[in-house]
Amino acid sequence: MRVWLALGALHGFVAVAAGALGSHAPGLDEAAHTWVRTGAQYQAIHALALIGVAALAERRATLRLAFAGLAFFLGGLAFSGGLYARAFLGVDLGPVVPAGGIAFLSGWLLLFLAAFGRR
Repeated sequence: MRVWLALGALHGFVAVAAGALGSHAPGLDEAAHTWVRTGAQYQAIHALALIGVAALAERRATLRLAFAGLAFFLGGLAFSGGLYARAFLGVDLGPVVPAGGIAFLSGWLLLFLAAFGRR
């Protein structure tokens, strides 16, 4: 599934760009640096998870894998994006960040369940 590979690469790119920007942006306080560092770290990890989903889907595409990929992608948008918005724009998106964390957890659970799916 090329879409998961492409989205994984996109998440990886954004993670590196946000991490670099957060490290060099003037005027960010220590809390903002921590939010960017956390967002970039989680986004990079889940970029690799998306690439893993792409590799697995090439061999055996399943609905569980597709939903795992979707959860990883949406989790990156919500969790990391919410932290970036807070750090760079001063905007608190409320429950968006925890919802992204729940999406990440859901993706890992779906990936676990995909391991036990039918062949």
